Amino acid sequence: MNIEGSGALVVGGASGLGEATSRKLTAEGAILTIADVNVEKGQALADELGAAFVACDVREEAQVEAAVAQAAEAAKDDGGLRIAITCAGTGWAQKVAGSKGPHPLMPFEVIIGINLIGTFNVLRYAATAMLENAPGESGERGVLVNTASIAAYDGQIGQIAYSASKGGVVGMTLPAARDLAPSGIRVVTIAPGLFDTPLLAALPEPARQALGASVPFPARLGDPAEYAQLAAHIVENQMLNGEVIRLDGALRMAPK
Repeated sequence: MNIEGSGALVVGGASGLGEATSRKLTAEGAILTIADVNVEKGQALADELGAAFVACDVREEAQVEAAVAQAAEAAKDDGGLRIAITCAGTGWAQKVAGSKGPHPLMPFEVIIGINLIGTFNVLRYAATAMLENAPGESGERGVLVNTASIAAYDGQIGQIAYSASKGGVVGMTLPAARDLAPSGIRVVTIAPGLFDTPLLAALPEPARQALGASVPFPARLGDPAEYAQLAAHIVENQMLNGEVIRLDGALRMAPK
């Protein structure tokens, strides 16, 4: 899939991994629509990049459907929506049970709702839009890139909700790729390790440095631009399909 001239949607595209991906796709010539729950940041970035913006809470299927429709409309004269990358996500730290009793259900449901159900909403609506695309010379109609985490495999103490949500994204990858393969639509998931994103920005600098030092090599936090670089490569490399790619500097997280 050529990025230049292709319609693209980045969900959660206003900050962190999503912002870096929005910048990368724009630099490569995509016809970009940014979707994000943060209207102020999303519109400002879209204005800077010359992209379109749509407000979107990934838990609300009508909003996801509208975001996909807007991205497809923006690129209707250039082959429709062909790239959809989902970076929207958040975390919650709490043990499954402790001195205060069991993990409350509400925050668990919220994390599942944003990270897993939100990813599924984008996946199903973007794939449906891509089915309408005319196939390219190789039969390809689109590429879907999702974001999991190495916590899907190495979930630490207190990560029960986050790990479950990201494990679900990992588990969707292969069946989604198999579902969509006959239509020429690929599905790939990136599982980042420790990246310098807003989720870690609030930590004191010594704590951030200690986290970076725990990575075997390079011994630092990942740069969101490195995530964006991999996402762009996935789009362009047709043989990547049905796979989850760890992007973690060989990190295997300890229990805590």
